Amino acid sequence: MVQQKKRGIDKTALAFIAPALILYVLFIIVPTVSSVYYSFTSWDGISPDVKFIGLANYKEIFTSARFGNALKNTIILTIFISVLENAFALALAVLVDNIRWGKNFFRSAFYIPVLISGIVSGFIWKIMYNYNFGAINSILTQIGLGDFRQDWLGNTSLTLIMIGVVLVWKGAGYYMIIYLASLQSVSTDVIEAAEIDGASPWQRFRMITIPLISGAFTINFTLSLINGLKVFDQINVMTDGGPGFTSETLVYLLYKVGFTEGRQGFGTAVGIMLLFIIIILNTIQQKFLRSREVQL
Repeated sequence: MVQQKKRGIDKTALAFIAPALILYVLFIIVPTVSSVYYSFTSWDGISPDVKFIGLANYKEIFTSARFGNALKNTIILTIFISVLENAFALALAVLVDNIRWGKNFFRSAFYIPVLISGIVSGFIWKIMYNYNFGAINSILTQIGLGDFRQDWLGNTSLTLIMIGVVLVWKGAGYYMIIYLASLQSVSTDVIEAAEIDGASPWQRFRMITIPLISGAFTINFTLSLINGLKVFDQINVMTDGGPGFTSETLVYLLYKVGFTEGRQGFGTAVGIMLLFIIIILNTIQQKFLRSREVQL
């Protein structure tokens, strides 16, 4: 038998891989490991004095009412935008897929909010929500519904919902493109066969189209879950976590305690907890959604 020679390291391949590998280690691996270490310290982010305090930060997290409030706000906002973003995105995709003229125009029009930065969209909607001169209250006054005028961002029972509306408006167009691509890949033969068998349009959509685009549901719900858990820009611009702590989410709590209150160690611990929450929720969601995917 001819023994195969052991292949050594391909130096040419290594030379091509090395730049990306070095950047990955420097900007991903090293910061991640450093974050884990700093989460066990009382570092303020500036002082060279880094005091190791063990699990004190994590103990505070599990006993902190502020962390519990931020976690509750994060979950509410994530569920709100995950459901509504995907519902509106699917509705827009079906609309665009079925119109006979102006398809490219409507597809572009619905996608435009995605191109606006989070900071800019936050400023736009903050002005629209303004009690005195905002567009929403002005429209309500002009159509005779002035009694329904609200301080949309100052009302603690409405603040999270109003931020959620902005996120849905901004994100639905992105998910629409994914749904639209999936809808256009559905075989017309299957739809026509169901039509011949007497299935109504709703039955064809519910029993055939939705199962066949289940892969798009998995992608979009995964993206909306992650985006919902890390919302920052709009909250920073529109409410600064207020009124009080009404709209403070985990990411915003991390920012406030780490960069404005000088508690970098505790903020890093919050970041580590957020990482684990994202991994756990995403794993559960992936398992649930992938089990319902249909393969042809």
